[in-house]
Amino acid sequence: MTRRFLFVLGSSRPDGNTELLARRAAEQLGPSVDQTWISLAEHPLPDFEDLRHDSDHLRPTDGTPALLLDATLAATDVVIVSPLYWYSVSAHVKRYLDHWSGWLRTPGVDFMATMAGRTLWGVTALAHEEAEVADPLVGTLSNSAAYLGMRFGGVLLGNSSKPGDVLRDAEALARAKTFFAGAAPLARFPYEADAA
Repeated sequence: MTRRFLFVLGSSRPDGNTELLARRAAEQLGPSVDQTWISLAEHPLPDFEDLRHDSDHLRPTDGTPALLLDATLAATDVVIVSPLYWYSVSAHVKRYLDHWSGWLRTPGVDFMATMAGRTLWGVTALAHEEAEVADPLVGTLSNSAAYLGMRFGGVLLGNSSKPGDVLRDAEALARAKTFFAGAAPLARFPYEADAA
Protein backbone atom coordinates (compact mmCIF):
# COMPACT_ATOMS: atom_id res chain seq x y z
CA MET A 1 0.00 0.00 0.00
CA THR A 2 1.29 3.45 -0.91
CA ARG A 3 1.83 5.54 2.19
CA ARG A 4 -0.09 8.78 2.34
CA PHE A 5 0.93 11.22 5.06
CA LEU A 6 -1.41 13.89 6.39
CA PHE A 7 0.40 16.62 8.31
CA VAL A 8 -2.07 18.51 10.50
CA LEU A 9 -0.47 21.83 11.42
CA GLY A 10 -1.75 23.07 14.77
CA SER A 11 0.30 26.20 15.35
CA SER A 12 -1.27 29.63 15.48
CA ARG A 13 1.51 31.00 13.28
CA PRO A 14 2.98 29.80 9.97
CA ASP A 15 6.50 28.41 9.65
CA GLY A 16 6.94 27.99 13.40
CA ASN A 17 9.55 25.77 14.98
CA THR A 18 7.28 22.75 15.15
CA GLU A 19 6.44 23.00 11.45
CA LEU A 20 10.13 23.47 10.57
CA LEU A 21 10.99 20.29 12.45
CA ALA A 22 8.13 18.37 10.81
CA ARG A 23 9.26 19.49 7.36
CA ARG A 24 12.80 18.29 8.10
CA ALA A 25 11.42 14.87 9.03
CA ALA A 26 9.14 14.82 5.97
CA GLU A 27 12.12 15.48 3.67
CA GLN A 28 13.25 11.93 4.41
CA LEU A 29 10.03 10.32 3.12
CA GLY A 30 11.02 10.41 -0.53
CA PRO A 31 9.06 11.18 -3.69
CA SER A 32 6.94 8.01 -3.67
CA VAL A 33 5.16 9.02 -0.44
CA ASP A 34 2.15 11.31 -0.82
CA GLN A 35 2.15 14.28 1.53
CA THR A 36 -0.77 16.56 2.36
CA TRP A 37 -0.22 19.54 4.64
CA ILE A 38 -3.23 21.30 6.18
CA SER A 39 -2.92 24.28 8.49
CA LEU A 40 -5.72 24.42 11.05
CA ALA A 41 -5.09 28.17 11.43
CA GLU A 42 -5.83 28.62 7.72
CA HIS A 43 -8.65 26.06 7.77
CA PRO A 44 -10.29 26.53 11.17
CA LEU A 45 -12.86 24.01 12.29
CA PRO A 46 -16.04 25.14 14.01
CA ASP A 47 -16.42 24.26 17.66
CA PHE A 48 -17.38 20.63 18.06
CA GLU A 49 -21.00 19.99 18.99
CA ASP A 50 -21.63 16.69 20.78
CA LEU A 51 -24.84 15.24 19.34
CA ARG A 52 -24.43 11.63 20.42
CA HIS A 53 -27.49 11.61 22.69
CA ASP A 54 -29.70 13.71 20.42
CA SER A 55 -29.16 12.70 16.81
CA ASP A 56 -26.65 11.32 14.34
CA HIS A 57 -23.88 13.49 13.03
CA LEU A 58 -24.16 14.27 9.34
CA ARG A 59 -21.22 13.73 7.03
CA PRO A 60 -19.84 17.15 6.10
CA THR A 61 -19.99 17.80 2.37
CA ASP A 62 -18.10 21.08 2.06
CA GLY A 63 -15.79 23.46 3.86
CA THR A 64 -13.07 22.66 6.35
CA PRO A 65 -14.90 19.79 8.11
CA ALA A 66 -15.24 17.91 4.80
CA LEU A 67 -11.65 18.72 3.80
CA LEU A 68 -10.25 17.37 7.06
CA LEU A 69 -12.50 14.33 7.25
CA ASP A 70 -11.67 13.29 3.69
CA ALA A 71 -7.93 13.92 4.20
CA THR A 72 -7.93 11.97 7.47
CA LEU A 73 -9.75 9.00 5.96
CA ALA A 74 -7.37 8.96 2.98
CA ALA A 75 -4.20 9.00 5.09
CA THR A 76 -2.22 5.93 6.09
CA ASP A 77 -0.25 8.14 8.48
CA VAL A 78 -1.59 11.16 10.39
CA VAL A 79 1.03 13.49 11.84
CA ILE A 80 -0.10 15.95 14.49
CA VAL A 81 2.22 18.94 14.24
CA SER A 82 1.50 20.95 17.38
CA PRO A 83 3.66 23.19 19.51
CA LEU A 84 3.52 22.43 23.20
CA TYR A 85 0.87 24.89 24.40
CA TRP A 86 0.33 24.76 28.16
CA TYR A 87 1.84 21.27 28.20
CA SER A 88 -0.52 19.72 25.68
CA VAL A 89 -1.71 20.08 22.09
CA SER A 90 -2.85 23.43 20.75
CA ALA A 91 -6.50 24.48 20.78
CA HIS A 92 -6.61 23.98 16.99
CA VAL A 93 -5.49 20.36 17.36
CA LYS A 94 -7.78 19.69 20.30
CA ARG A 95 -10.74 20.88 18.22
CA TYR A 96 -9.64 18.59 15.35
CA LEU A 97 -9.44 15.62 17.71
CA ASP A 98 -12.84 16.54 19.17
CA HIS A 99 -14.28 16.27 15.65
CA TRP A 100 -13.04 12.67 15.58
CA SER A 101 -15.74 12.01 18.20
CA GLY A 102 -18.38 13.16 15.74
CA TRP A 103 -16.84 11.23 12.87
CA LEU A 104 -17.05 8.08 15.01
CA ARG A 105 -20.81 8.56 15.08
CA THR A 106 -21.36 9.67 11.48
CA PRO A 107 -23.33 7.08 9.50
CA GLY A 108 -21.47 5.68 6.50
CA VAL A 109 -18.03 6.91 7.60
CA ASP A 110 -16.93 3.86 9.64
CA PHE A 111 -14.21 6.03 11.16
CA MET A 112 -12.95 3.59 13.79
CA ALA A 113 -12.61 0.66 11.38
CA THR A 114 -10.95 2.88 8.78
CA MET A 115 -8.39 4.30 11.19
CA ALA A 116 -7.57 0.97 12.87
CA GLY A 117 -4.08 -0.16 11.90
CA ARG A 118 -3.07 3.22 10.51
CA THR A 119 -0.36 5.24 12.22
CA LEU A 120 -0.53 8.38 14.35
CA TRP A 121 2.63 10.44 14.86
CA GLY A 122 3.41 13.70 16.65
CA VAL A 123 5.90 16.50 16.24
CA THR A 124 6.30 19.26 18.80
CA ALA A 125 8.66 22.02 19.81
CA LEU A 126 8.99 23.07 23.42
CA ALA A 127 10.95 25.71 25.28
CA HIS A 128 11.81 23.43 28.24
CA GLU A 129 15.06 21.51 28.36
CA GLU A 130 13.24 18.66 30.12
CA ALA A 131 11.30 16.53 27.64
CA GLU A 132 9.04 15.14 30.40
CA VAL A 133 6.94 18.30 30.34
CA ALA A 134 5.56 17.13 26.99
CA ASP A 135 4.19 13.91 28.55
CA PRO A 136 0.56 15.22 28.53
CA LEU A 137 0.80 15.88 24.76
CA VAL A 138 2.34 12.46 24.16
CA GLY A 139 -0.37 10.86 26.29
CA THR A 140 -3.15 12.61 24.38
CA LEU A 141 -1.87 11.26 21.07
CA SER A 142 -0.92 7.81 22.31
CA ASN A 143 -4.25 7.24 24.06
CA SER A 144 -6.19 8.54 21.06
CA ALA A 145 -4.33 6.06 18.85
CA ALA A 146 -4.97 3.24 21.34
CA TYR A 147 -8.70 3.99 21.43
CA LEU A 148 -8.93 3.71 17.64
CA GLY A 149 -6.70 0.65 17.34
CA MET A 150 -4.04 2.67 15.53
CA ARG A 151 -0.29 2.36 15.59
CA PHE A 152 1.64 5.10 17.40
CA GLY A 153 4.98 6.23 16.04
CA GLY A 154 5.80 8.47 18.97
CA VAL A 155 6.50 12.19 19.14
CA LEU A 156 9.50 13.95 17.65
CA LEU A 157 10.57 16.59 20.17
CA GLY A 158 12.60 19.68 19.43
CA ASN A 159 13.82 22.44 21.71
CA SER A 160 13.14 26.05 20.75
CA SER A 161 11.82 29.38 21.89
CA LYS A 162 12.52 32.05 19.29
CA PRO A 163 11.56 31.64 15.60
CA GLY A 164 13.99 29.29 13.87
CA ASP A 165 15.57 28.03 17.12
CA VAL A 166 14.75 24.39 16.40
CA LEU A 167 17.14 24.45 13.44
CA ARG A 168 19.96 24.77 16.01
CA ASP A 169 18.80 21.66 17.92
CA ALA A 170 21.25 19.17 16.43
CA GLU A 171 19.79 16.21 18.34
CA ALA A 172 16.25 16.92 17.12
CA LEU A 173 17.44 17.33 13.54
CA ALA A 174 19.31 14.02 13.76
CA ARG A 175 16.17 12.27 15.10
CA ALA A 176 14.13 13.86 12.30
CA LYS A 177 16.23 12.03 9.70
CA THR A 178 14.96 8.63 10.85
CA PHE A 179 11.73 9.50 12.66
CA PHE A 180 9.37 8.08 10.04
CA ALA A 181 11.67 5.19 9.07
CA GLY A 182 10.70 2.56 11.59
CA ALA A 183 7.57 0.46 11.89
CA ALA A 184 5.30 1.84 14.58
CA PRO A 185 3.85 -0.55 17.17
CA LEU A 186 0.16 -0.81 17.94
CA ALA A 187 -0.76 1.83 20.48
CA ARG A 188 -1.65 0.62 23.94
CA PHE A 189 -3.21 2.37 26.90
CA PRO A 190 -0.80 2.69 29.84
CA TYR A 191 -2.74 0.13 31.86
CA GLU A 192 -2.44 -2.37 29.00
CA ALA A 193 1.29 -1.82 28.71
CA ASP A 194 1.71 -2.28 32.47
CA ALA A 195 -0.19 -5.57 32.36
CA ALA A 196 1.95 -7.00 29.55
